[in-house]
Amino acid sequence: MGDGRGLAEAERVELTVGAVAPGGHCVARVDGQVVFVRHALPGERVVVEVTEVHRGFVRADAVTVLTAAPERVEPPCRYAKPGGCGGCDLQHVAPAAQLDWKAAVVREQLTRLGGLADAELDALDVRVVALPGGPLGWRSRVRYAVDGAGRAGLLRHRSHQVVPIDRCLIAHPAIQELPVLSSSGARWPDAEAVETVASTGGDVAVTALADGVPRPVSGPAQVRERAAGRRWTLPASSFWQVHPAAADTLVDAVLEQLAPRSGETAWDLYGGAGLFAAALAGRVGTTGQVTLVESAAAGVAAARANLRDLSQVGIVPGRVEAVLARRLVSGPVDLVVLDPPRSGAGARVVRAVAGAGPRAVAYVACDPAAFARDVRTFGGLGWRLAELRGFDLFPMTQHVELVGLLRPG
Repeated sequence: MGDGRGLAEAERVELTVGAVAPGGHCVARVDGQVVFVRHALPGERVVVEVTEVHRGFVRADAVTVLTAAPERVEPPCRYAKPGGCGGCDLQHVAPAAQLDWKAAVVREQLTRLGGLADAELDALDVRVVALPGGPLGWRSRVRYAVDGAGRAGLLRHRSHQVVPIDRCLIAHPAIQELPVLSSSGARWPDAEAVETVASTGGDVAVTALADGVPRPVSGPAQVRERAAGRRWTLPASSFWQVHPAAADTLVDAVLEQLAPRSGETAWDLYGGAGLFAAALAGRVGTTGQVTLVESAAAGVAAARANLRDLSQVGIVPGRVEAVLARRLVSGPVDLVVLDPPRSGAGARVVRAVAGAGPRAVAYVACDPAAFARDVRTFGGLGWRLAELRGFDLFPMTQHVELVGLLRPG
């Protein structure tokens, strides 16, 4: 290159890789053009192949490594390569370096989108810690896509193309043994996806989806989970944390940050089946009150079934922003748990929460960018991010879970 024409799709070019970026990429530049590179590490000299061309930037895969970084390892899965399965972003990165990678992304997002200064980030000591169990065999819920030939597999990166596989190495061992993939002879001609579960309660279930409607194939329709010192029962297709240690890890972090007291009131927003509500109820006691807000009908039903012994918990069905705007739940309140979807809570919810006057908010986030934007909104209302903990709930992928403590003043 060098003629100013810009990179074209499928073009190959040699470059030096720069810093990590969100989405499992590193940033590089070619004649001033920004290139987001997958399958690479900072400092490496690589040959990349351009996969997408956009206005202002291109995406590319590292197809040849000329000078490898010390943190590079051989991916354990043969599908974790350019053009292969897009589920794992970081199999080429040593496990310890994956934690540093994710911490660097969190720090960058809090700087660029959250508006935090370096001194504030230094005080937070941004880091990501591993969960027990290692980087493989942890995923207790796997959704396989189905191609036109009825074969179950996983999707390519940023694509609807199904990559048929014979085994997913990050899947729970019980899921790996299920006769779901084409290597076992299985075909799913009438399904668009196949969901598999290996619960912490010992249940293993397979559900096929056609037009979004779940059809139990094997195992129980209701699976058992264990977390927060309780037993839970919920539909196999319902949301639950995918790492076996995730639920207890997050509950412990939330309780440590909020330090609930007997008799206090709390909101559990985006409460799902009630994991945090149950933990809060145990701390505020029967003289306290916990209100759970959840929009998904399955989550509301699961919360009602699993929390029926906790008289101090009230359940309000509905979208959080609508419930708060209509004052179906209103302050004053002492504590709030925010556990929004990947898009974040958003300014309307943040303003309503801050306006209710809690002494502390625990924000559980699965997307650093959305979290950073909401932290900035809190900051504009006079709040500060007082603590931050990062957890590697999704080893081998670019995803990271955060628990942040926000306080007024």
